[in-house]
Amino acid sequence: MSGLQKQKQYDWKDSNLALFGSQLDKDTKKSSAETEPAWENAGTKPGLQIWRIVNFKVEKWPESEYGKFFDGDSYIVLNTYKLADSDALLYDVHFWIGKYSTQDEYGTAAYKTVELDTYLDDRPVQHREVQGHESRLFLSYFRTIQILRGGAESGFRKVTSRQYVPRLLHFHGDRNHVEIAEVPRCRALLDTSDVYILDLGTTLYQWNGGTSNKDERYRAAMHVNQIKHERGKCTSETLDEDLSNCGVFYGKLDEEIGDADIKKNKKDIQNTEQKTNRLFRLSDAAGKMEFNLEKENDVSLEDFDSNDVFILDTSEDVFVWIGNASSGDEKRNAMVYAHNYLTSTRHPLIPITCINEYSACADFLVALTA
Repeated sequence: MSGLQKQKQYDWKDSNLALFGSQLDKDTKKSSAETEPAWENAGTKPGLQIWRIVNFKVEKWPESEYGKFFDGDSYIVLNTYKLADSDALLYDVHFWIGKYSTQDEYGTAAYKTVELDTYLDDRPVQHREVQGHESRLFLSYFRTIQILRGGAESGFRKVTSRQYVPRLLHFHGDRNHVEIAEVPRCRALLDTSDVYILDLGTTLYQWNGGTSNKDERYRAAMHVNQIKHERGKCTSETLDEDLSNCGVFYGKLDEEIGDADIKKNKKDIQNTEQKTNRLFRLSDAAGKMEFNLEKENDVSLEDFDSNDVFILDTSEDVFVWIGNASSGDEKRNAMVYAHNYLTSTRHPLIPITCINEYSACADFLVALTA
């Protein structure tokens, strides 16, 4: 499993989604929205559809694996739904970037998301999601999200107990959502407020942190039962941190990682910068693309102009507002500029939502009144 893991974590100071016109652009443009096989039956009925990016191509993700994501990959997630008083289909399309996904992979995911949007007649609301910083909307699709190390190929390998590679699963969340993430088997990473499962193939240990909540414990216990059901001959044991029977569990946490990696794998420290609204205008009215700060704080709908694209940064979310009369170049570069702008901020991983002028996006309207 470890041999399939990408070695380099994404560096947002180096990343750049402005790949259109590059070799990536040439490769992905070989398939237009109308001829892309992956889009067959996309958005034809309410429900969730997920695809994974493989070598510039879009591959259907098995429904049995929905909720599982590998940190070395990028995915496209389409949610199709109807409002209670209408038969019209509505869409949210997200591209999800794994922690170790390459620039080519998430660049292709971004490009193909725009292509899917075109295929669905520009009706979807587009979103960028980064592992560990997903939007509330994205999280709402799944009761749990399981993040596994490496590439997706490792997830389809059926291994015997003799060959099994031990793994440590981390459970963190509350009654609304519990996230499951595979982390290095390092004791220094244990958080007393969370729950962990040590998976040894035929033996499972559930370790309950001293201050973990009932939702994390329950979700971990359900996961243990699911694994036992799938594998058949498999035993399990539940351990409480404040008891003295954790010796075998601790003894298997023998994966050595450096101090820098320990910090990376710890939960992110909450951003303490003061929340403020910053509004930027993206316009090519002067004959070249210009991106300028338009206003800070007290932003209202009156500050938006149908002729251009605007990017609203709330420090917690970024909204890309596309004016009805904005140019084709402005529309095509909107997500690119938002992504690249965020790389220079203290909150580069927050969700991005791309909406049209007449979209009734509740979170966007709330941000204007906050």
